[in-house]
Amino acid sequence: MSDEDLTGRRARLDAEMEQHGAWPADSPWLREAFAALPRDGFAPDRLWRWDGWAYLPLDRAVDPDGWAGELYSGVYAAAITQLADDRPSSSLSAPFAVADMLDSLRLEPGHQVWDIGTGQGWTAALASWRAGPGRVVSTEVDERLAAFARTRLAAAGLDTEVTVADGTADGPPGGLVDRVHATYAVEAVPWSWVTAVRPGGRIVYPWGRLGHVALTVADDGQSATGWVQGLAQFMGDRHAPAQPNTSIAAYTAVRGDAEPETRRKVDRDPAPLDDDWDLRFALRVAVPDAVLLTGRDEDGVNAWIHDGHQSWATLTSRSAGSPPLLLQGGPRRIGDEVLAAWAQWEDLGRPDRYDYGITVTPAAQWAWQGGPDGPRWAIGERALRVG
Repeated sequence: MSDEDLTGRRARLDAEMEQHGAWPADSPWLREAFAALPRDGFAPDRLWRWDGWAYLPLDRAVDPDGWAGELYSGVYAAAITQLADDRPSSSLSAPFAVADMLDSLRLEPGHQVWDIGTGQGWTAALASWRAGPGRVVSTEVDERLAAFARTRLAAAGLDTEVTVADGTADGPPGGLVDRVHATYAVEAVPWSWVTAVRPGGRIVYPWGRLGHVALTVADDGQSATGWVQGLAQFMGDRHAPAQPNTSIAAYTAVRGDAEPETRRKVDRDPAPLDDDWDLRFALRVAVPDAVLLTGRDEDGVNAWIHDGHQSWATLTSRSAGSPPLLLQGGPRRIGDEVLAAWAQWEDLGRPDRYDYGITVTPAAQWAWQGGPDGPRWAIGERALRVG
């Protein structure tokens, strides 16, 4: 793969970002930073491609075109850079997600930044390009990744410190910072992230399996509150409980060969569950441990729901004129929980994902809709709750 070929792929990515409206208008510096620090400068020589059954290696030396094609496969595509137990454990995030999160950070020259989850070092590099020399400290739990990132950051001529530590458990590597930028998903924000930020500073992080959030630390430092910024899926904290498997095989494993314990007709067409992402986000807020999968057949959309443990439900479309069926089993009636959350979302006026936010205090965390004083749902608790 020649430098000329890579230059062409970079240019196409730039154009696709513009075509999709992915260059943030409020952060024009990001387009310049992407050009100055292209993602291929932070990619290892082996990437991994999913072929529908397994992850297969793409080695730059063996298949340079395939390697570059995977790295620049689209605005919304991440590039898998590491596997652990045959599952992805590190990646170069999708370009649109990187730009969207750094835009949400509202980063200015001179800001002190704690970048959590260095990976290959690309987001730390972009933040350093904006904040300035010596202004970014990045934390990585994997010693090999940290060493790799150091070499790539140095090759780019950046003065960026990379420390080996667990950013979730160990807390900040120095004094107070203006910004915290996390690159892996957490369900609940570690309180150490809040105490690391000066009053008025911002924390941008992926929240659970869907969406990322920007919090602002209160003047007294005793809370942080902010709005959902967009949808994106990130790998989870390595030391947190594993995120639920979202394959149909996981649903099958939960259900096993059990017959339904309840069976009833419902008056809801499952179709919106397949493509209405505002609805899906609302369900994620209200029933956070519900894993939802959908598929189509000649009768319409079917939905399979499980909690990763023992409870499951199937919402099945039937031929024209016949109402869908809800089948459920296990200790919970997780299908009923999802339908109740769906009805609640409609009662609230079908708010979109950007109408939700999160508040974090030392004692509790909760999601809310419409504003911090609106309906709320406790984070870390399964039950649906409206304040």
